[in-house]
Amino acid sequence: MTRVLIAGLGNMGLSHALAHHKHPEAEIVGLVNRSGVVTHPELGQYPAFSDFETALAETKPDLAVIATYSDSHADYACAAMEAGAHVFIEKPLATTVADAERVVAKAKETGRKLVVGYILRHHPSWVRLIKEARDLGGPYVFRMNLNQQSSGAEWETHKNLMQTTSPIVDCGVHYVDVMCQITDAQPVKVNGMGLRLSDEIAEDMYNYGQLQVTFDDGSVGWYEAGWGPMMSETAFFVKDVVSPNGSVSIVEGDKSDSSDVDSHTAVGSLLVHRTGGDQLIDLPGEPGHQELCDSEQAHMLRAIAEDLDLTRHMNDAVQSLRICLAADESIRTGQPVIL
Repeated sequence: MTRVLIAGLGNMGLSHALAHHKHPEAEIVGLVNRSGVVTHPELGQYPAFSDFETALAETKPDLAVIATYSDSHADYACAAMEAGAHVFIEKPLATTVADAERVVAKAKETGRKLVVGYILRHHPSWVRLIKEARDLGGPYVFRMNLNQQSSGAEWETHKNLMQTTSPIVDCGVHYVDVMCQITDAQPVKVNGMGLRLSDEIAEDMYNYGQLQVTFDDGSVGWYEAGWGPMMSETAFFVKDVVSPNGSVSIVEGDKSDSSDVDSHTAVGSLLVHRTGGDQLIDLPGEPGHQELCDSEQAHMLRAIAEDLDLTRHMNDAVQSLRICLAADESIRTGQPVIL
């Protein structure tokens, strides 16, 4: 039985907690949030803490699940591994490349397992998209975005996230990771542009951003992300990969509400286009958000039990973050970043 401590009970942390609550090989030994009070009907039975260090010392977990705001990720992860715990950490891994590398180095030093919350890696439809794109052969053009027209509680969550992390970094790491899995090439140059579209966020933050990345195999890609009540829901979800031999695109799924978290991962169908004709691949019975979180945590437990080699996974997490942070730097300086 794996003893699990979960820090952060927002949207993702709550889903990860419910995943361990249901898993027969996991035992939740503590939950951490700012109030130190848990009112969720299924989770209220577990010890609650308001301080991560205290919870770590008192519960002595085998696994720490970290789903707090991004600026605490690196310190919490290193503290957990030094205390003997394996770590599952929500993306982004850290807020700087140096901190991300520090966390990976700590995992190697301590022999602890480190899994980063790249939820699309556990989605069978996205795995199929990557396979179909790789089968086409590169170099590639990647066209991807996820804009969210948020209001009310969702906008409050986005404003809280933007105290430390821009949308282009918070969301972008998912889709840049997909690009990197398809091409296997190294990024060489990143351009970014962004705009602050609301007086409700800090003057040095922007709630709309776009990155452009060039890889050493000639592949190029763009990704855009915007949050807020002003965002358009026209073409807010584009997932398109083009190569000299054709293209693969997400063409279906419920894309009517950009604030619906389940719609962010839904695929529905893939359209594979080749010069000889088109193939529509239906993907019925897709997992929802909670099922994907269940799969992520099952993978984490399996990584511990079976001593899985996570070297490539950790390197990929740093790479995708490096690209998105380079875009953030480019937006702030107005200059391209050479990697």
